[in-house]
Amino acid sequence: MNDLDLRVFIGILATFITLLFAIFIFSVKAENKLSNRLFGIFLILSSIEISGFFIHDFFMTSLGVLMFKNTIYYLITPVFYFYVCSVCYSDFRFKKKHLWHLLPFVIGNIVMIPRFYMGKSEQIATISLDVIHTWEVIFMHISMHIQSIYYYIMSIVVLKRAKNIFFENHSNNTIQAYKWLYQIVIFWIIIFTIAIIKNILKYSHVETTIFSNSQVVLIFAILLVTCWYILKALNNPDLFKGVDSKTKLTKDLLEEIGKNEEHQNIIGRLRIFMEEEKPFLNPSLSIRNLAHQMKIAPRELSIAINHDLNQHFFDFVNEYRIKRAMNLLTDKHQPKLTVLEILYEVGFNSKSSFNTAFKKYTNLTPTQFRKQALNS
Repeated sequence: MNDLDLRVFIGILATFITLLFAIFIFSVKAENKLSNRLFGIFLILSSIEISGFFIHDFFMTSLGVLMFKNTIYYLITPVFYFYVCSVCYSDFRFKKKHLWHLLPFVIGNIVMIPRFYMGKSEQIATISLDVIHTWEVIFMHISMHIQSIYYYIMSIVVLKRAKNIFFENHSNNTIQAYKWLYQIVIFWIIIFTIAIIKNILKYSHVETTIFSNSQVVLIFAILLVTCWYILKALNNPDLFKGVDSKTKLTKDLLEEIGKNEEHQNIIGRLRIFMEEEKPFLNPSLSIRNLAHQMKIAPRELSIAINHDLNQHFFDFVNEYRIKRAMNLLTDKHQPKLTVLEILYEVGFNSKSSFNTAFKKYTNLTPTQFRKQALNS
């Protein structure tokens, strides 16, 4: 199979799988409908972009239609960024101020109007002989690359902030979903890097086979990521409930109310409360409902744990859970308790998250810890 045949075959396969998955996303029922819709739109736009690798081999398309299809890429990275926002923040909603994100798409099409959309047939025929070196196409490539860099950076910023809010305010084990989103962003940055290399080769005086090979690598990478999407989405249909974007980080709270001696008193009360009442056994314990139980202000408790103890609320609570699990694992009166029963007993709801937290605290898996304790 030659390079052209392989490029066309993988392009058709990637487009078909992406569209099929988009249909699946739109049809599946989930709590976060906005997130699913944005993900579906992102996949549809991506499939249109992928189709450019083979559509010209089967259909005669005008230069104007081709350029309009190319400008659709201006919409892909903003939609991806909004998808990340909608998953990270439970209160994310579209507002009028978000319309400015359409500006690159509008400008990109305005640039194409004079010669590509409204140009005379003779003029278009002349342009088509060396279309990639026209200033409009060069402008399109440069602006798209700059736009992509901006939105990938913004996606990482949103993820980092949402993750910090989660660590400082929640103790449940949906943190794995943030890692999944980080992986998605990294994968698309890698694909974007491959696309830049492909475009550099396109404008360089290199052999046609090298450029064709770079196209095959790009399409194959997109196909792999799309399939990875499918597997992850099937295993995690509801993803997770995002945090409230209005929640302030501890550093911001400190700037507002400052540090005072009362936080030290709160730490003393907190340790006694954790030992006696064992609120950490609640898998969904948050800093807000813990503060409610202790009858203190959530922001005061947040500063006491996240700043004065220099420990995220997430790790603080998990430390108590792991200590409780260690006691149960070595309890000679309950030797028949399985690891699965113990993890649910101490407040975890996932075996993988329990193993990760346990190993972080003890450098051993629960099974290794129990075996070592029994042998000693």
